Amino acid sequence: MPVRLDQIPGRAPRPAPPRVWLWLVLLPLLLVAAIGVAWAWDIAAWRERPLNYWAQASGLALLLWSLLSFVRGLVHLGQQRAADGWDQAREEDSLRKTRRGRRSQQVLGVSVHTGLREAGQSPAAQLHAFLSGAQALQSQAPRQGGDPVRHSYLPYDPHEPPEQVLLQVLNQVLADLAQALVHLADDTPVALLLEIDSGLPESVLRRVWRHAWSESGIRQSASPLDSSGLAALDHWLDQRIADRGLLMVVAVQFSPQPLEGTADAAVGVLLGNRLTQNTLPALAYLHRPELAREPTAEALLPAVKQALNWVSLDAKAIQYVWRAGIASALDAAINTVLAQVSMPANAPQGLCNLDTLLGHPGVASPWLAIAAATQNLEFGAGPQFIFSADNCGQTGPWGMVLAPVSPLLTKES
Repeated sequence: MPVRLDQIPGRAPRPAPPRVWLWLVLLPLLLVAAIGVAWAWDIAAWRERPLNYWAQASGLALLLWSLLSFVRGLVHLGQQRAADGWDQAREEDSLRKTRRGRRSQQVLGVSVHTGLREAGQSPAAQLHAFLSGAQALQSQAPRQGGDPVRHSYLPYDPHEPPEQVLLQVLNQVLADLAQALVHLADDTPVALLLEIDSGLPESVLRRVWRHAWSESGIRQSASPLDSSGLAALDHWLDQRIADRGLLMVVAVQFSPQPLEGTADAAVGVLLGNRLTQNTLPALAYLHRPELAREPTAEALLPAVKQALNWVSLDAKAIQYVWRAGIASALDAAINTVLAQVSMPANAPQGLCNLDTLLGHPGVASPWLAIAAATQNLEFGAGPQFIFSADNCGQTGPWGMVLAPVSPLLTKES
């Protein structure tokens, strides 16, 4: 679940100290009251031994005043200690949540295939296309026939059946990830987050996936996760950060009958826990994603600041900003936030909007941005910030930092 530091209760109110002037006024009042009671109690004895009665009355008043002062002091001390205990528990809770929020994962391998990567082309060429603003999104007729739509296709033979195309795509992604997995023991646990949007029946998807996995040569066995999207990553950081296993993400959007403004994309991301994985070198560190509660600039700004805070990174240290799966209705909100926190916002120098270049990548959106940003880090770029949404703006977008393996820049003082 998201770590909400803003929901930590405030410090305990401090008790007001005893008012000295009130207690100084109370002492003569008690003296007068004690003398009055003694005088009214036995006037005759008072007249015979006035000094004794004066002494007794004054002593009784002073004793009562001392007792009341002692009780008031004990009450104040008890309230002070209760407030101290609350504040200490609050600090411990804040520290515990901050440590949990600052967990991150190693990116150990990525695979990216979009309409900007021709068959046999290197990942570097596709990355260059991303950063230079090349566009694959264009109006074209669906390969299965119909009216033209703005869409970007993966490079494949339009005459092949969709199941065969999907198998080829999955084979490419798994082959890329297998290059990292080959260095790990056969019994290394692998949790699989599989997200495929293809319009094919579920039974066909399962059959194609089993076929692709059997052909991949990956020796490790994979166990599926029930969750999806970046919420699965957030949950992993909370519950499974000490696991010795890896998290493999395979996300594909591929449709023979695409919708307007969408993109075919196939992405693979292999993640490892920093506490337990020391066999493979990390390509980057993926820090905890932060979800904006609403799709507005007011809700997005604290989410972005919190995502940066999980890394202790100044916004000016961000070199590239990536967008994927973000509805155009959020353009103004994101631009406002970028200006408020002083992140790079000029395409193509510092901002790469994958939705503009490719179309909406659907379920592959966050993983596409993560994988592309990781490849950018491999070529020497600095920290990257990612905006992504799971449902094209139906919920607030996520923000997260992808940092290089080298020591991070710290906040400016």
